[in-house]
Amino acid sequence: MGLFRRESLHERLAREGGVAEPSGVPPAWDATGIHGVARPREWDLVTTVAAPEIEGDAVDFVALPDGSLLVEEEQGEGSLEPLATAVEQKLQPPYRARGARQTDVLWAVSARRIETASFEAEGERIELTETADGKILRIDGMPVFGSVPALEELGQPAGPSYAVHAQRLDADLWEVRVAAL
Repeated sequence: MGLFRRESLHERLAREGGVAEPSGVPPAWDATGIHGVARPREWDLVTTVAAPEIEGDAVDFVALPDGSLLVEEEQGEGSLEPLATAVEQKLQPPYRARGARQTDVLWAVSARRIETASFEAEGERIELTETADGKILRIDGMPVFGSVPALEELGQPAGPSYAVHAQRLDADLWEVRVAAL
């Protein structure tokens, strides 16, 4: 055999072992920044606002369709109006928001749009699922017989199979999420 081989050793071993040559097309996951399915964003808006009068380090609130604020978590009695005003420059009610203190005066506030519906029902959380196999209604995690017509009306535009989740905000006002299955 000569000094220079026509075929390198690793090529010969691959050929004799039946290992195929890799194709010239790089895999799709090889592109920078593409590593699977992206997570859906949690917030529609993130902003900062100066609000030294708000006490504590975190607040959670919901702006109702009429513009009033429903406070879910707060320390102290300060008005959350500065946070709501900052959000409402870009996002109209109804929305759910969370604020976190960054410095003594600066707050970061994030918010996402929500859908609301007004109807009478028992419990604090309701899940209605309709598939080809039938309907399943759960109130506060427990399966129940019957139906909530308002939730059925909300789910029907999503198609023949859907899920509707409702969480009570105040009295007969509910936050609802509808998903096609």
